[in-house]
Amino acid sequence: MQLLNGKDVAAFHGKRIAQQIQDVREKKGIDPELAIVVVGDDAPSVMYAASMKRTAESVGLNARICQEKEGVGEDELLLLIDRLNENPAVFGILLMMPLPKSIDSQRIINRIDPSKDVDGLTDANIANLYTGREGFVPCTPQAVMAILDYYHISLSGKEVVIIGRSHVVGKPLAQLCLSRNATVTVCHSRTNDLKAVCQRADVIMAAVGKAGLVTGDMIKPGAVAIDIGINRVDGKTVGDVAFEDVALRAGAITPVPGGVGAVTTMMILENVVCGIVRTETIL
Repeated sequence: MQLLNGKDVAAFHGKRIAQQIQDVREKKGIDPELAIVVVGDDAPSVMYAASMKRTAESVGLNARICQEKEGVGEDELLLLIDRLNENPAVFGILLMMPLPKSIDSQRIINRIDPSKDVDGLTDANIANLYTGREGFVPCTPQAVMAILDYYHISLSGKEVVIIGRSHVVGKPLAQLCLSRNATVTVCHSRTNDLKAVCQRADVIMAAVGKAGLVTGDMIKPGAVAIDIGINRVDGKTVGDVAFEDVALRAGAITPVPGGVGAVTTMMILENVVCGIVRTETIL
């Protein structure tokens, strides 16, 4: 059984991103910045924003947190996005979710310039993904692809089962797998006989947020198990895959923590670098 260590993948991409940022700073005179927008005091959002800022700075990317109060008005938030869109030093805008219920989240997301939408959540970038055009891809699905690439796991001709159909993970992940010539089945809460569907898969990707959903008897011997879920059980962070049970049958598996999540943050930074390159090409 091969452990697909996300920390190694993140370190590989981190070194490359740091070199690219150094190059654009020295050769092009660009000092790029990532703007992280946080609304309110949602603890996970505040913590992730701080972690994102530290990670960005560790590879030489400027990052600032734009903190707005819980009761900020929608129009005021739109004006902030407009200012960031117009700022030539800002090459990436990351909006921490969830936003307060009083705010139309998708309206705010779609106000972000698609060329700065490093989380790949605007309607424009989602449309680009589904039509095969250049654009930003949601970072968690992108992280899954980065892990597969790092460990030279091809999806071509493989049967891939994705458990979860969210707009930010399951659906874009299915599209990415299709683009690599996989045969894709997307499962969800209404899927009949999930076990039988999973047993025929060469690759299983679980992203529903249900601890231990995928067990060893659901895995075909030698299959690849990609665990995207993050759950808290008895004070510990665990995934959607029952790791020890599945590892006895799988050919390769990602751990939680230390798997997909470790790479996701780095994909946001990689998108910032891609945005710089695209902007320079246009100019």
